[in-house]
Order: sequence, then C-alpha cells, then structure tokens
Amino acid sequence: MTAATGTEAPEVRLFGVRHHGPGSARTVRAALEEFGPDVVLVEGPADADALVPLVAEEGMRPPVALLAYATDDPGVASFWPFAVFSPEWQALEWAAAHGVPVRFCDLPASTSLADRESMLGDDAESSTDAIEQQVRSDPIALLAEAAGFDDPERWWDDVVESRLTGEGPFEAIHEAMAELRASAPEAAPREQAREQRREAHMRSVLRGVLKEGRTRVAVVCGAWHTPALAAPLPPANADAAVLRGAPRRKVTLTWVPWTHGRLAAASGYGAGVASPGWYHHLFTAPDLPVHRWLTGVAGVLRGEDLPVSSAHVIEAVRLAETLAVLRGRPLAGLEEVTEATRAVLVEGDEVALDLVTRRVVVGEALGEVPDSAPAVPLEADLRRQATTLRLKRDAAAKTVELDLRRTNDLERSRLLHRLRLLGVPWGVPARGASRNLGTFREAWSLVWEPELSVALAEASVWGTTIAAAATARITQEARSGDSPLSHLTSAVEACLLADLPDALPGLLGALDARAAVDTDVVHLMEALPALVRSLRYGDVRGTGTSALATVAAALLVRICAGLPPALTGLDDDAAAVLRARIDAVHAAVRLWDDGPAGDRWMATLAGLADRTDVHGLVTGRLVRLLLDGRRLDTAAAGARLSRALSVGTAPAAAAAWVEGFLSGGGTLLVHDAELLGLLDAWVSDLPGDAFPDVLPLLRRTFGSFEPPERRSIAERVRRGPAREQTADPDDDVDADLATATLPAVRLLLGIPA
Repeated sequence: MTAATGTEAPEVRLFGVRHHGPGSARTVRAALEEFGPDVVLVEGPADADALVPLVAEEGMRPPVALLAYATDDPGVASFWPFAVFSPEWQALEWAAAHGVPVRFCDLPASTSLADRESMLGDDAESSTDAIEQQVRSDPIALLAEAAGFDDPERWWDDVVESRLTGEGPFEAIHEAMAELRASAPEAAPREQAREQRREAHMRSVLRGVLKEGRTRVAVVCGAWHTPALAAPLPPANADAAVLRGAPRRKVTLTWVPWTHGRLAAASGYGAGVASPGWYHHLFTAPDLPVHRWLTGVAGVLRGEDLPVSSAHVIEAVRLAETLAVLRGRPLAGLEEVTEATRAVLVEGDEVALDLVTRRVVVGEALGEVPDSAPAVPLEADLRRQATTLRLKRDAAAKTVELDLRRTNDLERSRLLHRLRLLGVPWGVPARGASRNLGTFREAWSLVWEPELSVALAEASVWGTTIAAAATARITQEARSGDSPLSHLTSAVEACLLADLPDALPGLLGALDARAAVDTDVVHLMEALPALVRSLRYGDVRGTGTSALATVAAALLVRICAGLPPALTGLDDDAAAVLRARIDAVHAAVRLWDDGPAGDRWMATLAGLADRTDVHGLVTGRLVRLLLDGRRLDTAAAGARLSRALSVGTAPAAAAAWVEGFLSGGGTLLVHDAELLGLLDAWVSDLPGDAFPDVLPLLRRTFGSFEPPERRSIAERVRRGPAREQTADPDDDVDADLATATLPAVRLLLGIPA
C-alpha cells in the first residue's frame, strides 16, 4: 500500500503524490490514519514551520497559500498553494487534528527566493529539452503515455482520482518513479543543481527527525522525489556539501487566501490542474459524485435563466454513466460529464458550456486565513477597514454601486481609490459608471486576486496605513519633477477622490510649476479635463477645491491662446489627435462653466471655424460644436457644409470635413432634411474614380452612428427628395406611418370609418 523504506525501526513511509489530486489526498489521509506516524514531513518551505499551527484555527479555509517575499523587496515573492483536495493539506490537517508535529522539508524560502533571483536573466541555460521538462514538471504524463493514454489527467483520474477506497498506489508509484528517474535525461546544470539542493535538504530534515528519536515518520511529497528519499540515504556530509554556499535572503512568510482559478494550469501555475472545481467536488462529494455534479451544473444554468429541468439532469446522468461503461472506466470522469452537459443540459450551446467551465469546472472559490496570520501593516489595516465597511474579498467579479451621500459608501469609495493609488486594484471603475457628470453615484467592479497580497506587501514601503501610504506615494510622485502635466492633473483628481488632503498642496504646487513651463497646447488640453472633474467632485465629496479653479482658469486661457497656431499644417493623424483633444476640452468646459470660461472657449472655436488652412476633420468638428452650442443656426451650418462639399473641394478633404461634422452622432441628419439633402447630393455627384477613396471615410463616419439612426437616415434617403418636398418642413410627422395608425385610432375613439 505504501512505499516503506525498510522493515527495521525506525520506520519511514514515503507517500509520493500528485500535487492537488483529490484521489491521492483521500488516500494519504487514510494511509496516515492506518500508519499513525509520530511526525509528518510535508513538501514545503522549511522556514514556514512556525505557520503550521494556523492550519487548525477556525478562520483558516482553503484554498490558501504560503506567501514568502523578500523583506527588502516584496516584489520578489513565491507562493505555495494548497486546496482542500491537496494531499499536503490533508496531511497538515490530519497532523493538527491528532497533535502530531509537522515539518516542512523543502528548501527554505530564504534560499529558493535568492536562488530564483540569481537565475533571472540567465539565458544560457534557460531553455531545456521538452522531454526533460516534462519528466520533472509532470512525470505522470510519461506514465500515462506508457499506459496508452494521450491525456495524463484522464489516466490519473482512472488510476487514482476515481478511487473511492483507502487502498493507496504509493508503492507502485514509488517504483515507477525510480525507473523513470533512472532513464530520464539530465537537466540543465542550473536546474540540476537546484533539484539536488532541494533533495539534499529533504534528506537532511529526514535525518534530523530520526536523530530526535522519531520512530514512525511519514513523508508527503511529490512522487518524483520519493526515490531520492528512500533508504539507504547517502552520507550526511555529501548532502552538507551540496547545501554549503547556497544563497540566502531575508524573507517574510505568511498565509494568504488563494483561488481555484489560480490553481488552474491555464493560469500559468506550474503544478496546476485543469479542473480544480471538479477535483474539489470529487473530494468533498465521494458519494454519487456524478449526480451531485450535474445537479450543481443545472443550478448554475438555471441561474442564467436557461431552461434546465430535473428530466434533463436524469438524462445527463444516464448519458455520462453509459459513456463511462462504453469506455471501460470505473466511474464517469470530467470528460463524460462534460459531454453529457454539452449534449443534454446546454443542447450544444458552446457559450453556455464555456460558462459551466468557468463557473464550475474551474470555479472561483476564494479561501480565508485567520486574522492571527502574520500580516504587513497595510494588510492588517485593509482587513480592519474591509470589516468595518462590510466589503468582503471575493474571487468572483461583482459590481457594487455606491451612493456617495451615504457615509459608508463614501468611505468605501475612498478606500478603493486609495488602493488604486497604491497599485492594489481590488476595485476598478465599472464600465458605464456615472462618474463624469458630477453625480452622487459610482460603480465598481470588485475581484480579489491572490497577487494583490504581494502588491500590498510592496506598497508597505510607503507607510503603515493605507491612507498614509497613499499620501506618501502620491506626494513622492509630485516631487519627482519629471511627471507629465496630464499625469499631475490625473493625480490631483485621484487625490480628491481618495480624500488625501495632505497630498493636495504639494500636487497643486507641482501642477502650477509644470503648467507654467509647458508650451505644448496638446499637453495643456490633456490636463484640463481631469482638473474640471476634480472641481465638480469637490462638492459631492465634501473636499475643498477652490485652489483648483484658479489653475483650471489659467490652463483654459493658455489653451485658447495656443490653439489657433497649433491647427496649422496638420496631417491626418495629427488632426485626429487634436480633434479628440478639442472634444475633451469642450466636454470639460460645458461641465465646468457656462459663464466667462465657456464664452471664452466658444469664441475661440468661432474664430477658427472659417479658417481655410485647417484640416477639414477639425473645421467640420468645430462647426458641429458651434451648432450644438447654439452659436450657429442650422442655416449657417448648412452654408458651411455646402461650401465644404462644393466642386472646388477635393473629395477626400470634403469627406474629412463631413467626418468631423457628423462625429457627434447621426441625430442631426435624421431631423434636418436640408443637411441630409446636401450630403446626399454630394455623394451622388462624386466622380466614379473618387468614390473608392471617399468610401472608407464615409463608412467610418456612418459606422459610428447608432443602428436606429442609420435606419432612419437610410429611410429618408430611400424616399428621395420628391417625397421630402411634399411634406411640411415644419412637420416632423411621418405621413405614411400616421396613416397606418388611423384605423386603430378611429376604433379607440369610436369614430366610424
């Protein structure tokens, strides 16, 4: 059942496992119950032994991971993940429940992190033979191939994962690994040295517990390593020589929450599995796993309003079990239940099947760690604030709407903005969030990724609380002196959103100094919108912004003065950039001030709209802005359109003018028959050789319109000018549509036909 290293006392049993396998996890637990060891060695960083007691605490719920990071550079970090179906986790839990000491036996994190960093950038030995990589990263794949399976997951599922009894395959796996190691190609020198160092350390820990007088030792490790730990062990001085001179670095270790998504092989995790959700189910529901699984899948599909009945589930179970019998499998596996789901529950809908894969097969379960786990000060502060504000960390993305008039929601918003400033994007503004019109609402998309724990550790260099750290970081950016103007204005906006008043004076000083020396009008135009948003948000959030008004007014004056010369000699790309900047400034000015500032801006646009030396894309846009702002009437705008489309204007230039004029949407053409007629006539009169050059611009212009706008415009063009002339130009009623409604109206009003 197990791979015993000898019959003499003390007895050492080696349990070679596949990381994150529910069958081997269950078997390891049963084997430990049967063996009753007085010490358990588990593959993991040896300097994490002090964290083992936390496994038994009430607040610990896998998936979790050991996190180790360099104390002087938290960005250098490694994770050792554990799920409830990980054999190593089951060994830790069993030992905690029975009061048996546990030792991690792999290289200390202080060595592995130092060794990993020393290997960065070493390209000479970074690429190794594909077979060699496969042998060491997943030796089970070679065993599966030898057994005639093209999928190692399927082979392991048949041999181990589908086993529901306590009888273990450890002896057979040990022998297979010994044969595999004997014939495996040599690793690259660096990788070989690292592997030798790891196994030498494992043996040194094993010798240490035997020297303490332990007589029943259980070792739970990756199957590849069991031959290296089997008796007789090499001399201790040989292993000491291998370990001598190993690099070391000061590290900090703790437990952090992990997710099933990060256990998946698709996430890039080297020891990942394809289906953590399925493996979790196999471990937690050993009785009737297929029935329970497909019932859960049906529940997910019903939650998406898909019609899945109990009869569907029954038929899916029958199909999965029939497929397993036909394929000679002891139990329907993931492949069978997936095919049953595709055929019966989603009826071939691959989109719905992808939903099942993401939600159920992989899953996004997020673990929890107790508050007593060591944490950097920022992590502790975040835990405290999240508890107070009732924000729960979750691996599944969810959207939260905040009403900034409520104290709790306002504090939530400030916390999320501060975390973003620190490079910890727990929340990001949700698409469609109403945050640019000065409203009292924000929408956030929240999802907690395990890597954010590392980001918090990295950000701890800025302070011990989130507010202090965010203030320090943004203040440092203001002092750097080389930040672009737009970056500084964005920082001002972020500072106000995060409510960091201590950072604001330094930012405003840096902004004023930078704006005074920046002569590029495009930079000034990039900077203004963020300042205006900050002005509008001041009243909503109760933060003072009076100093911003002076800076914003000075920026607008310089923009109005610098825009006329900036419009000369633009090519197509530069014109497109400047048009976008003009739109952004125009929206900002409308948001900010309808008084003197707005008048100054509109006067500047009016003075530029009739220039003949400006790219048509820009002048067309200027005319549209003046028309929308009621600084031009329809007749004046029509005259300019007519002039732009005249025979003397090159077709490409005319098309660019039209693109700029219509870029605000097609509603104008829907309601203005005269402008539509001018445009229709111009397109109809284009020479045949000019039309192919103009078509892409027109397609891009009309493609930006909403579908109802395009349909209305097409209908008006289809009816032609003769039908348009018969209608009253002041009447917006469609005569044909109105006539069709008359019988129903007469019936409702009781009027005889």
